Amino acid sequence: MKTVLILAALLGVQDTGALPKKRVLILGDSISMGYTPFVREALRETAVVVRPTLGGKDENCEGTAKGTKEIERWLALEGGKWDAIHFNFGLHDLKRVDAKTGKNSARPEDPRQSEPEAYGKNLREIVAALKKTGAKLVFACTTPVPAGCANPVRDPEDPPRYNAIARKIAEENGIAVNDLHAFALPRLREIQLPKNVHFTKEGSQVLAGEVVRHLREALGLK
Repeated sequence: MKTVLILAALLGVQDTGALPKKRVLILGDSISMGYTPFVREALRETAVVVRPTLGGKDENCEGTAKGTKEIERWLALEGGKWDAIHFNFGLHDLKRVDAKTGKNSARPEDPRQSEPEAYGKNLREIVAALKKTGAKLVFACTTPVPAGCANPVRDPEDPPRYNAIARKIAEENGIAVNDLHAFALPRLREIQLPKNVHFTKEGSQVLAGEVVRHLREALGLK
């Protein structure tokens, strides 16, 4: 108890009965938007969980092309100083887009938003910015794409390809990996919408459990 009181005094904590909460940033697309509220609720006693917002609503961080442009803004949210950052990019990168407009495309012959080489380059740039924060980093693998996703078109074979690129970058930088792809794959019928990359509310809650587990490990929480 004496150690806690001394540490609390050093940190400027008024209520010496508790230490300040950890600060967690979640970056990702609409899949992460689905599980963020459940993560926030699960960690409410020990961490402040933040994600980017625009116009008062949760922001979709989309793909790595947007990530390279916005990462500094996101990292500065609410004063920054993150203890842990859980991040993902991939599902938008691998979708097909119109080559001229960049809008979602239902044509499989159209290019991906970021082809694998560009994805790797962009992700390395994002990771470099994340590492400067000194936060514990956790990369979440892109979740499965079921067959029949029509607009935009996404190839079911692409998530493993993009995840392999991300895993290599994570390994090179000592970043923990939350393999949500492997976790979700055997239970897709129960947690994912049919012919849709998104998850049911219950499915998002299931994914949140894995996110919470990895964040608690990163933060050294029991």
